[in-house]
Amino acid sequence: MISRYLAAALLGVLAACAPIEEPPKPPPNLSPDATLTLSATPFVRLPGWAGDTHGGALAALGRSCARRQGFPAGRPPGGIGGSIADWRPICAAMTRLEEGDDGAARAFFEAWFIPYLAVAGGNPRGLFTGYYEAELKGAWSHHGPYRTPIHAPPAGLAAGGVQVAQPGRAEIEGGALAGQGLELLWVDDPVDAFFLHVQGSGRVVMEDGRVVRLGFAGRNGHPYVSIGGELIARGAIAKDRVTMQSIRAWIKAHPADGAALMALNSSYIFFRIVEGEGPIGAEGTALTPGRSLAVDKRFVPFGVPVWLDTTDPLEPARPLRRLVVAQDTGSAIKGAVRGDL
Repeated sequence: MISRYLAAALLGVLAACAPIEEPPKPPPNLSPDATLTLSATPFVRLPGWAGDTHGGALAALGRSCARRQGFPAGRPPGGIGGSIADWRPICAAMTRLEEGDDGAARAFFEAWFIPYLAVAGGNPRGLFTGYYEAELKGAWSHHGPYRTPIHAPPAGLAAGGVQVAQPGRAEIEGGALAGQGLELLWVDDPVDAFFLHVQGSGRVVMEDGRVVRLGFAGRNGHPYVSIGGELIARGAIAKDRVTMQSIRAWIKAHPADGAALMALNSSYIFFRIVEGEGPIGAEGTALTPGRSLAVDKRFVPFGVPVWLDTTDPLEPARPLRRLVVAQDTGSAIKGAVRGDL
């Protein structure tokens, strides 16, 4: 969904109080990648649009609006995302909505945005997955069961940055970073630590009961390898049976092979302790459960509403359709029609 400003700048100003008589024009500069095409689509053609609780997306969009405050007017969110100046009247109109009024929320989105169907390489279908805020058990020191470190970024690695010269996962787990004082804390399960790296954020319940929130602070620059894909290739798990739970169960049932499997993913994530609300997405905003989407920001700018039409992972026959907001990214999220909810 793209702001009307990108399609018809003058009509966008009046969109909240008057119907648009002129059909919208395609937005300019759709993508630097010729494989992505966007075509305007009426709201009535969005599967399930009328059945969503549109107010649920306002909290997420509001956080993106708050993030834009203070940015210069000409600063673009990126690509098809328009400029900060384009977003200011949209964000101002949103603040006038009453919380809990789903009808008004739906009218707001229909007034200020136009849906566009995203097609990558001629195919409107893509891959959508889910992620979560992991919860682990930890301690401030290395003792007892707490033997797996969670590392802060090494010196010279900019916040949120990538440093290819860093060692890979196997080398780091073998002690390549020992003695540098990078251990933020220690957790009691290396498998939990691995999935914390996959998710990019999490909470650690400490021995004293304190809950410490961890956020992404950088990565070592090595390519991400899907261990689920490796298990499929080996014939260890059928493709239609691969879930986070089935992967964890396989690793727990095969400890030695499981450790070697995890080491195949040489990508390693560094963390920071996050104070206050979280988890924090790559946009710099706190994520909203069920309404924040991780995207490939080469194609979809942060802060843009997206109509998600996919299937429920627990009941594949049941559709999962809702309005979400692009607010995060990840090394495994590649492609124009790709997302992580």
